[in-house]
Amino acid sequence: MRASVLGFVSVGALAAGVHYIVALLTHTWGYEAATANWLGFLCAFPVSYVGHRHWSFRGTQAGHAAAFAKFLAVALFGFLGNQALLWLALTYTPLPFWLVLGVVMVIVAVSTWLLSRFWAFHHE
Repeated sequence: MRASVLGFVSVGALAAGVHYIVALLTHTWGYEAATANWLGFLCAFPVSYVGHRHWSFRGTQAGHAAAFAKFLAVALFGFLGNQALLWLALTYTPLPFWLVLGVVMVIVAVSTWLLSRFWAFHHE
């Protein structure tokens, strides 16, 4: 379990870094917050799946097709939560995009780990 958590945190940090940097850059270039967030997610997803499949949950018995479909569902669920929280915070608080995005990404990461660990890459 400790290796799974360490792997998840390491891969998640790398993917989150990709997401965050792409989203900040595209937002700086004039894209709306929601679009910048979506582009960041799209760039981070492959990093996340490959890293989690081959490191965080390397002992999984789940086949690639099944694990990919479940992980995509988990990631999209997490992203929808991310997008909703981002919208709420940017609409109802004076906080800047860079801060809201960072806080929201941390909040969503916990649910993503739980769903990944106990559903997408679950040992049958």
